[in-house]
Amino acid sequence: MSEVLLPRLSNASAPLTREVLAVNEFGEATSVSIPCERPLTVYVDKRELVTLMTLGACPELLVLGFLRNQRLVRSVEDVESIDVDWEVGAAAVKTRHGIDDIEARTAKRVVTTGCGQGSVFGDLMEEIDQIGLPPAQLTQAQVYDIVNAIRLQESTYKSAGSVHGCALFRREQMLIFVEDVGRHNAVDTIAGWMWLQQESNPEGGLQPMASTDKVFYTTGRLTSEMVIKSAQMGVPFAISRSGITQMGHQVAAQVGLCTIGRATNRHFLCYSSPERLIMQPELAASRMRVVA
Repeated sequence: MSEVLLPRLSNASAPLTREVLAVNEFGEATSVSIPCERPLTVYVDKRELVTLMTLGACPELLVLGFLRNQRLVRSVEDVESIDVDWEVGAAAVKTRHGIDDIEARTAKRVVTTGCGQGSVFGDLMEEIDQIGLPPAQLTQAQVYDIVNAIRLQESTYKSAGSVHGCALFRREQMLIFVEDVGRHNAVDTIAGWMWLQQESNPEGGLQPMASTDKVFYTTGRLTSEMVIKSAQMGVPFAISRSGITQMGHQVAAQVGLCTIGRATNRHFLCYSSPERLIMQPELAASRMRVVA
């Protein structure tokens, strides 16, 4: 198998926080960190597509993942290059063969409930039935390990607040952790990162990263947008420390995505596809005895 032709990416990460003066409850001036927020206008083959508000940590991966999750490009090889220039706040995407019917496919825009107002193009709900998630299971112990890994993760949120974090795990092993001003940006960045990963196949060649053993984590709500994007990445598990919306639950049940919410310490709620979760209630019970 020949190697996948990956796009050329600039490396234009920006500072994540800045120091400002604030007054505390004692009337004292104090220096605090706040997260940066920058507009990034995406141009595809010199055509303006959308402006994303972002922290700016991994802008190239964000743009690549956005194009993937909007299904504007079907393969990572369709993208020749992504160049980000923060002086003008723009990301220039060059495709290899153009995007068919881009005007019609981006004419309908839906502003989502994501923080920072995410946008989705077209009727993605109509393509849900085409998504097939791989068979996979996760143990309750692994859920606890994932929650603990997030608790220990150094983050912009801990130093400055006001951002959402997302992560991708291989079972309980964290592969990548991303923060941004909106959870939709963070998941798009992870989608872009996944698309660039190649791993060996039995024939000795390279193939795209398998999603069978992957778990997506988000600090935000499991909305329909987050559930759809998780399913589009082929990831069979989504975990959140927050809850799930009615439409998020409906889509998760439809595609067979195991959603786990309210996940803190040893507590969680499995909202959909519980057959994917190997329950170990004795672990929760032992924790309760220790607390008592």
